[in-house]
Amino acid sequence: TGSSDPYCIVKVDDEAIIRTATVWKTLSPFWGEEYEVHLQPTFHSISIYVMDEDALSRDDVIGKVCITRDMLAEHPKGYNGWVSLSEVDPDEEVQGEIHLRVEVLGSQGSRRLLCTVLEAR
Repeated sequence: TGSSDPYCIVKVDDEAIIRTATVWKTLSPFWGEEYEVHLQPTFHSISIYVMDEDALSRDDVIGKVCITRDMLAEHPKGYNGWVSLSEVDPDEEVQGEIHLRVEVLGSQGSRRLLCTVLEAR
């Protein structure tokens, strides 16, 4: 139909911790959703999966973004910008990007992830 029903899943080390709302029938969704969650001191990466909700079959993965602990260390004031989606299945072509704001708050013993999922295109 030329459109998707996108939503995002945010995972910390492959554990799903956030699911955004679904934005129906669009290729340019706006979420504007902000989440703050506790981060384990030993976390390795944060992955954001952009999904296409499907009522009759399994939801499709449109693409993903992976932000490693080292990448966050390179941006001590957080990251804010557009990030290109990468494929989850090597046989699938992925086009699109997602606008994220990601920041780690607190000290070593009590770190929190502030993740704002803004929009995609």
